[in-house]
This record gives sequence, C-alpha cells and structure tokens, in this order.
Amino acid sequence: MDFESPHNAIYVEREGAIGYLKMNRPDKKNALSEAMWTAIPRALDMLEHDTNIRAIIVTSSSQSGFSAGVDIGELEAIAANPGRRESNRQAIRTAQRALARTEKPTIAQVWGACMGGGCGLALHCDMRFAATTARFGITPAKLGLVYPLNDTKQLIDIVGPSRAKSILFTGRTLEAAEALKIGLVDEVYSAGELAGKTKEFVEQVTAVSQFSVRNSKKFIRQILDGQIDDDADTANIFNAAQEGVDAQEGIRAFLEKRSANFSWNGRGGPQKQDS
Repeated sequence: MDFESPHNAIYVEREGAIGYLKMNRPDKKNALSEAMWTAIPRALDMLEHDTNIRAIIVTSSSQSGFSAGVDIGELEAIAANPGRRESNRQAIRTAQRALARTEKPTIAQVWGACMGGGCGLALHCDMRFAATTARFGITPAKLGLVYPLNDTKQLIDIVGPSRAKSILFTGRTLEAAEALKIGLVDEVYSAGELAGKTKEFVEQVTAVSQFSVRNSKKFIRQILDGQIDDDADTANIFNAAQEGVDAQEGIRAFLEKRSANFSWNGRGGPQKQDS
C-alpha cells in the first residue's frame, strides 16, 4: 500500500520534523475497518524509521470528525465468523499497542466525533488536543459489547478508575469541556485554532533533545506497566546520556547562552562525538 497517497483510508504526510498519520474515510465518518487497523502499524513504522521525523500527529483528513469508531456494518459480518473475530481483535490490539509504544511522541488532534474505537486510538496517543466541537464516547454498553482490557487500562491511566467506570457503564457522550475537566484531553481550542496550536506545541517537542524525549517516554511507559525502580537498563541510559552528543551540545549551549542544536536522531545509543 502507498501510505503517502491521500486517496488511502490511512496515509502519512510530512511537514519538517512533524509526521502526520491521517484517517481518510469521510463517507463513513472515519469508521475504522479491520483493513485500517492493519494499516496503522505499517504507516507508523514509516514515520518511526524516518530520522527526519521527531513527532507524530494522529488526526483526520478533515475537520468533520476524528472517528466514529469501529465500522459497525463490518462488525456484523465479523461477529458471525470466529476467525475474523480474533483477527479483528488482534488488528485493533496491534495498532493501538504500536501507537502507544512508538518511540516518537504522538499527539491526537481531534475535531468532531471521537467515539468507541476512535476514542481508543486517541487514548493510545501520548496526548490529546481537541477542538471545542469535539465529542467523546466509549459506547460498548450500548451495543452489548465490551471494551478491550488494554483500552480500559489506558482509560484508567488517564482519567482514573471511577471516571472510567462512569464513561463505560453509561456509554454517554462527553463534550470537549468535560473531557478537559477530567483529563481525557489535555488542551481544547476553537476549531479554527486547533491545527495551529497543536503544531505550535509539537514544534516545542521537536526542538529539544530527542534522546531525552524518547527515553522519558520509555520510562513513563515502564512506570505505567508497573516498574517502580531503576534496573540495569534505565540506570545505563541515565549514565550514558551524560556523554552523548545532545548532552555535550546542551551543556555548551547553556554555558554560551544560546539555543541548543540537538543532533541525536535515534540511530543507536547516545552517540558520542566522533574522535
């Protein structure tokens, strides 16, 4: 699949150090088919291995909505086939796990409806920026279904168990203001401002040391997965960073009272200066 073609249901764009992963199925309100779930990790992999890309924005190709959730029409056929039920479950899990564990920081940029599986996709991003027009809902209870355990953990990590129960037990829709209040989203802007404000924030992320950003993301994920103290790997990362090219540049820039020009690009370790 050509993930750089804007005619695809999932495609990528690049703008400087920012990569965009876009959902593009406007006739179905970006309802996520099994094929789209399968495509997401492959598209992410392109951006992950592009050393020019430092951060990824996950969004819709239009402002009409983020995603209405799983394709319910397709789900009826999937439900009747045990093999497809499992392949669809695995496709969803693989896509969301790839998004949550990609080394580069990810931001969901949300206009309009962000429902069910679409909300799950946003939950697996590092942060969520929403327009005032955004609406969020996790609706398996209205369909006689259950939300996957992995998605449920992500929701609890973000809003806490009581609020997760309120959302899951009712299947209700949350307006952007309530989503912001409970921490489901991190920032809310007008529809006209959202793209610019998201990009402005992401440019701050891309300007600092990517060695620091990616290892901070790694440490946070390990903590959320249950690790509570350093091990040999995390201790080595802490110590090795001090002789890396970014630390050398950062310290020099601080002493010289100038902006740092960080060069570490994710290939290998801290990358000592060539002798």
